[in-house]
Amino acid sequence: MATGTPDSQARFGQSVKGLLTEKVNTCGTDVIALTKQVLKGSRSSELLGQAARNMVLQEDAILHSEDSLRKMAIITTHLQYQQEAIQKNMQLQSQRQILNLLRHQGTPITVFIQQSAKSHTWCGNLN
Repeated sequence: MATGTPDSQARFGQSVKGLLTEKVNTCGTDVIALTKQVLKGSRSSELLGQAARNMVLQEDAILHSEDSLRKMAIITTHLQYQQEAIQKNMQLQSQRQILNLLRHQGTPITVFIQQSAKSHTWCGNLN
C-alpha cells in the first residue's frame, strides 16, 4: 500500500467520513419513510376493517327494513279486506233497516236491491 502525505490521508478520511455520514442520513431517512408507510398501511387495514363492520351493520339494517316492509304490506292488505267487509256489512245493515222499517209499516212491497257487481242481488217480498 502506498502511503501518501498526512494531508492527503486526512482529506481522504474526511471524504470517507462525509460519504459515510451521507449514507447514514439517507438510510435514516429511508427508515423513517418506511416506518411512516407501515404505520399508514396499518391504519388503512384498521379503516378497512371498520368499513367492513359498518357495511355488515348497514346490510343487517337493510334486511330488517325489507322484512318490516313486507310485514307492513301484508298488514295493509288485511286492513283493506277488513275495510271492504265493514263497508259491505254497513250497506247490508242499512238495507236491512230500510226493509225492517217497511215491514213494520205493513206496506206490501216487492223490493229489488242490487248491489255492485261483486255482491249478490237481493230480491224479496215484504208481505
